[in-house]
Amino acid sequence: MSESELLLAILVMSIANFITRVFPFLFFKKNEPPKVISFVANSFPPIIMTILIFYTLGKIDFALAPYGVKELLSIGITALLHIRFGNYLVSIFMGTIFYMILVQFL
Repeated sequence: MSESELLLAILVMSIANFITRVFPFLFFKKNEPPKVISFVANSFPPIIMTILIFYTLGKIDFALAPYGVKELLSIGITALLHIRFGNYLVSIFMGTIFYMILVQFL
């Protein structure tokens, strides 16, 4: 790759990055975002948690040992974290990390 092609690539990436950073401020000048954006922002975290629960429980055979204990413990820890902190990000990440630790070491 020549020097001019490299500089052109950096310029294009810089412009794309700038546009994605400025976009919300240009189109949402009002204090209140559109209702669609608010709906997505409020609905997305519970949807992610539901998908993670179905993913976790999807391939468990409850007839075979360990009977889904790791998965059920992870879901319980995630629920307790969410009740305690009320933060979806903490609940999702810590619950996932706890599940991965159980899967790797037990």
